[in-house]
Amino acid sequence: MPDRQPPQLWCLVRLDDNGNEFVVRDGLDRASAETLARTFEARGHKQSYWIRVQGPGAEKRPEAE
Repeated sequence: MPDRQPPQLWCLVRLDDNGNEFVVRDGLDRASAETLARTFEARGHKQSYWIRVQGPGAEKRPEAE
């Protein structure tokens, strides 16, 4: 029986006005990450948003309240 890989996790990243990158949210599936990126982009701020795969061994972090 082949080893089953855990689902790939994605994160939403923001580029601010000073060229700094920040992870806005992580631990997402791809569809959720894409939807969230579109939502933030639609707000019309100057910042850029995109998604990327989280690195190996990255675990989902609890959302900040």
